[in-house]
Amino acid sequence: MKILALESSAAACSVALCEDETLIAQSYQNNGLTHSVTLMPMTTSLLAGCGITLEQVDLIAVAAGPGSFTGLRIGVAAAKGLAWPGNLPCAACSTLESMAWNLAHTGLEICAVMDARRHQVYNARFSSDGQGLTRLCPDRAISLEELAAELKISGKTQLLVGDGAVLCYTTLKELGLDVRLAPPHLRFQSAWGVARCGLELARQGLLTDASGLAPNYHRLSQAERERLAKEESKGESRHGYGKSTHS
Repeated sequence: MKILALESSAAACSVALCEDETLIAQSYQNNGLTHSVTLMPMTTSLLAGCGITLEQVDLIAVAAGPGSFTGLRIGVAAAKGLAWPGNLPCAACSTLESMAWNLAHTGLEICAVMDARRHQVYNARFSSDGQGLTRLCPDRAISLEELAAELKISGKTQLLVGDGAVLCYTTLKELGLDVRLAPPHLRFQSAWGVARCGLELARQGLLTDASGLAPNYHRLSQAERERLAKEESKGESRHGYGKSTHS
């Protein structure tokens, strides 16, 4: 199965072409340009360099979340555009699971973490057996305090991966937990990891089509939170809540 994978969930973006587990080619950029400028030219250049047409691709895989709201929208929109003309199947891949696939060979428990701000990280945990992954929890937004308490119960060495790895390492190490940082070249998102995650979704029959492909943000954006807060405030005003009364 030829898989074209897109990763634009964070500061860098990458594109990969794989044949099942085997990486054929990968392009990676972290040059400060927006993904809307870089992602599609990277994709067309990579396919052309491999002598592969879009018609020869069997599956479009994309990092669907969590991650940067803008980055996820760009990646999903690009995947839809690539899949729609030929009605190609799509894989909406967990960004966290995709990162964990880079470390499936270690045999350790893998703790994938991305900085979610607001004193939280996006997190998912996996055990690895040298070949594959077993998910230990769903993707979630969680505080470092909650994560630390969970890892204490596990009692196992944790391999940290993701752009929140260094932040978590410092805090968790101070709490006496046995944590290790993934090596720099395996620590961040890669399109190969997305392709590998997409392959698993295909094997499990969990694919979708272009119309059904959508980002999974895992929580509301700041703009949406502010909008809901304003609506709630207006509702309270209409019903007279929050007003002081004087005799």
